[in-house]
Amino acid sequence: MAHEHREHRGHDEHQHHRHHHGDTDIDWAAMAQHLESQAELFAPLYERAMAWLAEEVTEPGLIVDTGSGPGVVSCLFAETFPGARVVAVDGSEPLLERARARAARLGLADRFTAVTGELPDVLGELDYPADLLWASNSLHHLGDQRAALAAFAERLAPGGTLALLEGGLPARFLPRDIGIGRPGLQARLDVVQEDRFIRMRAELPGSVAETEDWPALLTAAGLKPTRTRSFLLDLPAPVSDRARAHVADTLNRLRESLGDGLDEDDRATLDRLLDPEDEASVHRRKDVFVLKAYTVYTAVRTS
Repeated sequence: MAHEHREHRGHDEHQHHRHHHGDTDIDWAAMAQHLESQAELFAPLYERAMAWLAEEVTEPGLIVDTGSGPGVVSCLFAETFPGARVVAVDGSEPLLERARARAARLGLADRFTAVTGELPDVLGELDYPADLLWASNSLHHLGDQRAALAAFAERLAPGGTLALLEGGLPARFLPRDIGIGRPGLQARLDVVQEDRFIRMRAELPGSVAETEDWPALLTAAGLKPTRTRSFLLDLPAPVSDRARAHVADTLNRLRESLGDGLDEDDRATLDRLLDPEDEASVHRRKDVFVLKAYTVYTAVRTS
């Protein structure tokens, strides 16, 4: 998977920052550039999350990024914690090839390892337990989330921390009323994405319905919940070319993937928003912004 990661229900167009067996209809290699660009755009958010984690996790020896995708966040961990070895884990070898190349470019290769395999079983290949295990929008790609969290917990060293990024708030790119189509387009897109996410979860192998009370699930996995915090990416208008490209790419993917789930008027509005020749498109309009929140939950293995 790839946190870069990502979003169903606004996650990351899921992009899912992470990519596993249940997502057989997704070509993660083809999405590599999108995942990488998104994670780079979101780097300030991840860096703030890592600074917050560093208050709890001091001098980790091993950091494991589960569902790492092309390794943007994995490399940020290596830079934030210069004494740590970082292992990027993902089910897509093409994505991990990009992760290895990034680590080499940044001079991090001596502390960076990439492991290909399906979560959570692949974690059994780790040489030793992790001091910090980062699971960013990867858990919801696994059918039995409760069992997966227990497996994650087993791979922690005593005193080790599991940092779980799940949920937050859907991204917003445009005002409620954009002057074309019916106001509230993104709210309606959220509804269609939520239905799609529910179907995705139901179709995963071994899918188990679970109340998304993450602290309770972390407790059930034998861990002690410690903190919860949400992190905001706030890129106000006028946005950079990179942010504008992200918005256009994200809306284009939604237009392609949600298809018949949208009514005719909303499809027409999206078509205008995506037409570079249209003055009302996100390629030209001055009111485009990026606003997104992610929530991180931490829990510690006490024994």
